[in-house]
Amino acid sequence: MRAISNTRLFDPASNLDEIGNILFNEEGIIACGKDIPLPQDVTTIDGTGLVTTPGLVDMQVFIGEPGGEYRETLATASQAAAAGGVTTMIMMPDTQPVIDDAALVDYISRRARGTALVNVHPMAGITKGLDGVMMNEFGLLHEAGAVAFTDGSRSVMNARIMQKAMSYAANFNALIMHHAIDTNLVGEGVMNEGELAIRLGLSGIPVIAETIMIERDIRLVEATGARYHIAQISSRKSIDIVRQAKDKGLPVTCGVSSNHLMLNQNDVENYRTFAKLMPPLRTEEDRQALIEAIADGTIDVIVSGHNPQGEDAKRRPFGEAEFGSIGVETLLAAGLTLHHEVKVPLTRLIEAMSTTPSRLLGLSAGTLSIGHPADLILIDIDAPWIVDADNLHSRSRNAAIEGRKVQGKVTETIVSGKTVFSNND
Repeated sequence: MRAISNTRLFDPASNLDEIGNILFNEEGIIACGKDIPLPQDVTTIDGTGLVTTPGLVDMQVFIGEPGGEYRETLATASQAAAAGGVTTMIMMPDTQPVIDDAALVDYISRRARGTALVNVHPMAGITKGLDGVMMNEFGLLHEAGAVAFTDGSRSVMNARIMQKAMSYAANFNALIMHHAIDTNLVGEGVMNEGELAIRLGLSGIPVIAETIMIERDIRLVEATGARYHIAQISSRKSIDIVRQAKDKGLPVTCGVSSNHLMLNQNDVENYRTFAKLMPPLRTEEDRQALIEAIADGTIDVIVSGHNPQGEDAKRRPFGEAEFGSIGVETLLAAGLTLHHEVKVPLTRLIEAMSTTPSRLLGLSAGTLSIGHPADLILIDIDAPWIVDADNLHSRSRNAAIEGRKVQGKVTETIVSGKTVFSNND
């Protein structure tokens, strides 16, 4: 049995924000609150001056294993996650082979239990091979442990296939998560369409490539009643569409990456490939709109979009470089920096990074309530530091926010009652 004493207990799920103690073991949380006495023989962590929250649930993490272990493994990704306060990673199906089979879902789950420091839950493909042609058997994949269905970094362009997938998913209340972007409109684009792209001589990706797909999918949600989640949005126009869908009472949610909250299109000047992301970084106006949408609840989830790439894939001419950035280790720090700089409420940040992802995926994480898993993090919310990719735990080093000053650092990460990361390690 263990405890954290004299800490600020912060849990939006139970409306908890008070100084107190939390008592837990490997089975879960035993007691939590300001009047909780601690047994004399309990191992205690002094939480004075620190905030204790539920561990983060990162809803979009790309991992190379299997097939791309040179980019990232379950072990290295989990080390980065633990250092960043992420106690649950949701793994995308973009692997080799892709996660589109019940046996592979089971393999990933077992492999993670043996090698990962944190909880890992796989999503399975909407379509076979993630090629958008033939729908997977959702029922078998769900029984095997898939927490939701997505084609990862690929879009389902065929509206008929997406309609069938949504109809099938609605039968057992499964979540469909979609990379909502029209690849035909993307074409050869590599950054946000606009004056800057013209000046740099690069092909642009228009905002309409995102909005037209979101509009289509929302129409399909209206027809099927399926729970639908947009993996990442990047523009003010997309926010407006999502807000209208929510006003209609449709089961539509969306996410945004921490990189899109911290950066804008100007960060790709000088052809900086580490900031080459999909969806692309948009204008500063769009970035500010994303922050506002987090604050008012229009955007439900903040993800890392963790997508490690080898140096040879990033240190190339901008048009040839791969999309993607690591981010699972900097997810919390990016969020807390917004809290300090633009006063995004801490409640909204923890909801978006822990409570809401847990609810959407039907997980028991994301709360400090009694009986729930002891997946906890201790945070020094004022601690400043500079993102240095060489000091991060990911196997790859493609950090979009490399060199940025951030504020807020994890001091201890606890998964199932056991410490998996400490800043004293």
